[in-house]
Amino acid sequence: MIAAAGRRGRVVWQLALTLWVGGVWSAHFVLLPALKHIGLAPLLVEDVSNLLRPIMLGFAAVCAVLQLLVLLGYEGRRFWRDMRGQLLLVVLVATGCYVLAAQLPQGLFLSLFCYLVVAFAGLGLILQPRPDEGR
Repeated sequence: MIAAAGRRGRVVWQLALTLWVGGVWSAHFVLLPALKHIGLAPLLVEDVSNLLRPIMLGFAAVCAVLQLLVLLGYEGRRFWRDMRGQLLLVVLVATGCYVLAAQLPQGLFLSLFCYLVVAFAGLGLILQPRPDEGR
């Protein structure tokens, strides 16, 4: 029973990490530059990015909460001392800041910064071992 729960946690961790980090990076560094490259109007590309970025960050926040729950199962209350827990908390804080910055009239630069913080925190999280490997 415990081995099955550990295996499920490993699968949830890896799948969530792959989906949200890959989605955030591919949206910002592949899809939007490709739309600019094929010659779409700049306002159309901006509309796509204004639609896509909040969706990707919402998805990243949900996956980060799932990963925090998996990490909590392995590390207990000490999850915030672990680098993975700290990176996941950075993702959640940056996502919240993105939502707040989107409400500001001139918050475009700050919201883009928050998006990139989430992207690079995800990259740092990929470089960390899975929670079951840390034992």
